[in-house]
Amino acid sequence: RPEDFDDAAYEKFFSSYLVTLTRRAIKWSRLVPRSRTVKRYVRKGVPLEHRARVWMALSGAQARMDQNPGYYHRLLQGERNPRLEDAIRTDLNRTFPDNVKFRKTTDPCLQKTLYNVLLAYGHHNQGVGYCQGMNFIAGYLILITNNEEESFWLLDALVGRIVPDYYSPAMLGLKTDQEVLGELVRAKLPAVGALMERLGVLWTLVVSRWFICLFVDVLPVETVLRIWDCLFNEGSKIIFRVALTLIKQHQEFILEATSIPDICEKFKQITKGSFVMECHTFMQVSGSPPHLQPGGSSDHPEGAQDGHQ
Repeated sequence: RPEDFDDAAYEKFFSSYLVTLTRRAIKWSRLVPRSRTVKRYVRKGVPLEHRARVWMALSGAQARMDQNPGYYHRLLQGERNPRLEDAIRTDLNRTFPDNVKFRKTTDPCLQKTLYNVLLAYGHHNQGVGYCQGMNFIAGYLILITNNEEESFWLLDALVGRIVPDYYSPAMLGLKTDQEVLGELVRAKLPAVGALMERLGVLWTLVVSRWFICLFVDVLPVETVLRIWDCLFNEGSKIIFRVALTLIKQHQEFILEATSIPDICEKFKQITKGSFVMECHTFMQVSGSPPHLQPGGSSDHPEGAQDGHQ
């Protein structure tokens, strides 16, 4: 949490959100795996106690882990790449420095676990190796799963299949998706698109961190977890929905910008405040309006079956 974190607002939000969490946890405990309601349940949030298991199942990570017993540990025992090791070590202290579990003074310190997961993945996917941003993603996975091997396979699902080429040396997937977002904004929010074009602002300047960190360290933790619930189940289209929702909700604020530094600052500001903190409402908004969804499709009727629960 930053120094200016609004504890009072967060406590007020969480006291009401807890009611939602409890209600969802009861429903999830009754859920039959692979039932028709899985997508709807995921959209409304996976309870923390089920999250690691659900992510592993939905992403295919569990199946890949089961098909490759001992593979993760063999990666760690194999020949080391000094350049890869140095690159990972450089970012260890920069990963969630305010989180007590990642501090060197904590026993056990999750920096060692993070190092192992990133090193194993660098050996597994040598075309990617290690790229800045992966440390935050792996760190998040470790906090949720509390399991090295599961974190590795979930990282493989994200980097290898859900957002391929985001972390390769050329980052072609990342660059392409940022351009796709620009096209979507021009089509669905033309006033913002016109402003960006008039000021000569490249989309990579304002949203690259959203994409490369998958909103980690950009949006509040509860909101990121809800985004990732959908990301593991529905794929990268969720990133576009969230980005478009952020821009649409703050369109008038963004349109006040008169310079490149001004618009960069406004894009930082729209990731803060009550709208993004109220994760349940935020995900309902990002998942419902058809005019915000790439391709113009909407899953709103399905989501409506469960009311506001």
